[in-house]
Amino acid sequence: MAAAARIELIALDGFPRVEPGDDLVRLIAGSLAANALTLQPGDVLVLAQKIVSKSEDRYVSLADVAPSAEALELAARADKDPRQAELILRESREVLRVRPGVIIVEHRNGYVHANAGIDKSNIEIDPDKPRVLLLPKDPDASAQRLRRELERLTGIAPQVIINDSAGRAWRNGTVGIAIGTAGFEPLFNQIGDKDMFGNVLEVTEPAVADELAAAASLVMGQAAEACPVVLVRGARLKPAETGSRSLLRDSSLDMFR
Repeated sequence: MAAAARIELIALDGFPRVEPGDDLVRLIAGSLAANALTLQPGDVLVLAQKIVSKSEDRYVSLADVAPSAEALELAARADKDPRQAELILRESREVLRVRPGVIIVEHRNGYVHANAGIDKSNIEIDPDKPRVLLLPKDPDASAQRLRRELERLTGIAPQVIINDSAGRAWRNGTVGIAIGTAGFEPLFNQIGDKDMFGNVLEVTEPAVADELAAAASLVMGQAAEACPVVLVRGARLKPAETGSRSLLRDSSLDMFR
């Protein structure tokens, strides 16, 4: 992977609202054309988790959720709807921290996330039929499928990132992180390389997928901007048929658990 002296991030303006069952590949292709863009070799597409989850119909109606005793206890500690607490438990391997308003868990896909990524923002809310949106079941598989089908439709296989917003244990605010990737190595291992002074790098592993996910998140916005897909050009990522697992720190090495 060569260092990129210039990277261009282009939000696809006017992207249509996504509903369950929608074909994201055709929506992306149509939006690229509407923005006078065509895919080029080496392009990266960053998709907001929300549109992937919506297309995969990851909605859950809270009326259909029966809280367990564990969920009732957790909801009381976190000051949350017991039905949402039940869904958080179902989507998680382990509850790590609890405070009013937030339940930090290890999601069943491995990443540490607040409230298992379950969210009510940027979805239509019916007060009489409240619902929430879960993360995709397998974001890496979703990213790989999008990459493969875009290649079939356009002749170009873009590298793909599915991003989501996450907080950090040691800083305020949220940033975009990659929860699914396809077509490139998400962690750039430079251990053993030399710096400009000839020193051997011992721990340097830039999380390029997260860096691009954060940059794209800034372009997407977090409120009513309606720009859930960003084209990244010039990133020069290292091709690889791998997913995002290398970004996950083993719990034995996690100093914040």
